[in-house]
Amino acid sequence: MHDQTSPSSVQRASPDHDPACPVSIHDLTVAYHRRPVLWDIDYAGPEGQLIGIVGPNGAGKSTLIKACLNLVPIASGSVSFYGKPYRQQRRLVGYVPQRESVDWDFPASVLDVVTMGRYGRLPWCLPPTREDRRVALHCLEQVGMADYARRQISRLSGGQQQRVFLARALAQDARIYFMDEPFAGVDAATETAIVGILRELRARGRTVLIVHHDLQTVAEYFNHVILLNMRIIAAGPTAQVFTQENLQKTYGGRLTLLDKAAQAMALNGNR
Repeated sequence: MHDQTSPSSVQRASPDHDPACPVSIHDLTVAYHRRPVLWDIDYAGPEGQLIGIVGPNGAGKSTLIKACLNLVPIASGSVSFYGKPYRQQRRLVGYVPQRESVDWDFPASVLDVVTMGRYGRLPWCLPPTREDRRVALHCLEQVGMADYARRQISRLSGGQQQRVFLARALAQDARIYFMDEPFAGVDAATETAIVGILRELRARGRTVLIVHHDLQTVAEYFNHVILLNMRIIAAGPTAQVFTQENLQKTYGGRLTLLDKAAQAMALNGNR
């Protein structure tokens, strides 16, 4: 059994992270029914990067995102965004949940759903303005869904639904985005569109943390990576962290999967 807590493989940030850091996680532990799911997570996310959160099933990747957003209770530790708790920085943080977690039978049009991304900017109890609708429609254009603005969300394909939720996050105009498996179950065209949006966000200085499963595309999609298996195995620039050794520590020797990842890394390195 490999040691997941080796000091050489685990990023250890200072207890006093830079308050200018987009997201700072301090000694975070999350437990379900007294069983730890995440243990002693400490991480300082860099500004303006695409950060992949990678690890085996059950490693706590989605839980990490939800703990940062106060969607699940934490046993200990804290999370801050630019030095302040989430409740004070909610407007700065966007979230794209797993598509399976959404009630797609909710009676709303595509434009209505995207406009919801503007609600955090509205005065209390006031409806969206014409400008909010204009911004929402522009975000739909960015993801190639403007022609579906009046369609009910339940009448969309899985890939189209994922594009709509990405547009809603864009409408929020956040500085930090969390995305939980945005590529899951989408077609190649949608995946390409999402990658294009992610790169545009990075070019605008946004920080994006993404739960991701496909090891073969990690080196191509992400500048930074967090390798997670209940604890952080390694975190940092993809070229330094996404190595065969660290993957072995993270996945425990699932050789077929790791061989494919190694081939993808070699291919990316030869470009």
